[in-house]
Amino acid sequence: MNKIWIIIKREYLTRVRKKSFIVTTLLLPVLFAAMVILPGLLINSDNNEKVAVIDESGYFAGKLPDEKGIQYKFVDAKLDTFKKSYRDQGYTGLLHIPKLDINRLPAIVYYSKGQMPFALRGSMEKRLESVVEDKRMELAGVDKSKLEEIRADISIDNLAGDDEKKGSTVAAYIIGWFAGFLIYIVLLVFGMMVMRGVMEEKTNRIAEVMVSSVKPFQLMMGKIVGIAGVGLTQFLIWVGLLIGIYTLLVPLLLGTDLSSATAATQPGMSAATQDMAQKIANFTGSVNWFSIISLFLFYFLGGYLFYAALFAAVGSLVNEDPNDAQSLTFPITLPVIVAMVIMIQAVVNPTSQLAVWGSIIPFTSPVVMMARIPYGVPGTVPFWQLGLSMFSLIAGFLATTWVAAKIYRTGILMYGKKVTLGEVGKWIFRKS
Repeated sequence: MNKIWIIIKREYLTRVRKKSFIVTTLLLPVLFAAMVILPGLLINSDNNEKVAVIDESGYFAGKLPDEKGIQYKFVDAKLDTFKKSYRDQGYTGLLHIPKLDINRLPAIVYYSKGQMPFALRGSMEKRLESVVEDKRMELAGVDKSKLEEIRADISIDNLAGDDEKKGSTVAAYIIGWFAGFLIYIVLLVFGMMVMRGVMEEKTNRIAEVMVSSVKPFQLMMGKIVGIAGVGLTQFLIWVGLLIGIYTLLVPLLLGTDLSSATAATQPGMSAATQDMAQKIANFTGSVNWFSIISLFLFYFLGGYLFYAALFAAVGSLVNEDPNDAQSLTFPITLPVIVAMVIMIQAVVNPTSQLAVWGSIIPFTSPVVMMARIPYGVPGTVPFWQLGLSMFSLIAGFLATTWVAAKIYRTGILMYGKKVTLGEVGKWIFRKS
């Protein structure tokens, strides 16, 4: 045990002292934030479209107001002549609305140099449809103001569990997606890290020296647990950063402490600030953080240990040819990719049969179960499913460690020969 501890200490300290560890630990949260924020910024960015409109129907004049990034300019010109020169006059496109029967609409044409932007098409169609609908209601004698009064805007409050605690589907969706995706990254990144470490020690003949003083199983376990400590350290740092941001930055920006239920209704706050504070309070208050963080640690470590042993076994089989690593790692990475695909379904429908069984089978459970847990334990995830999932993952880890140790013991000292799957099978079932 003392020898395994020495290897764990070496693997851990070697990696946490690298500058790359500090950089990735600090930049990865920024990368995740950018993945969330940038798509919204890009979607809402200015289109900078200046559209000329030839309206032969007379229904749309003055009813296409400018919006963010899109300017409409009605022109009185002949279509055949103007469509040859609209770009020279600074327009990015030409919208032609022919004479029409309001009840039977003809084709409306948009001329442009290239393909019409997707966002512009959707916005323009929505504007035109609104004008036509208003005109049809006017001809039918329908009072639009009365219609707006009739329309209903229903919002459902979710009171979950026996204590009827107010829940948030949005919070469960976001946290489930984030937690599942983070474990997906951990399984691939740290699993590959284990494999590369074993490959380097094998190709540099370091393993030959090390196995003269420690058993191959001790060497494999020391490397796996040491790198797991690196991942756990990064996770704890990220948790500390999130707590620090929430306790320091949010009250500073909003001017209120969100620890109390009445924080979002303090006097002197603007309506926008109150609304933002209330949304944040609802988001954080609807989540059982202790349950999520504790179970995340279990599936974080369990999933890593399950796959890291297999990655270590693959690393022991690889010689100098990098193509061997690609072909041998495919059967291991494929279940991780499948888990990510199932997770996409699980965050939308956490009680589906695909999500339930995906969260129980150990090859996919670390990713899929973390997508379901934010929806509630034992509400959405019964205790029997959670217990069976945890038991299966532990049993799977013991099984993969046993298999990997059989392969690792022989493969780490084999050089210059391409190993076949048949030979690997013989190593697994060979008596010690």
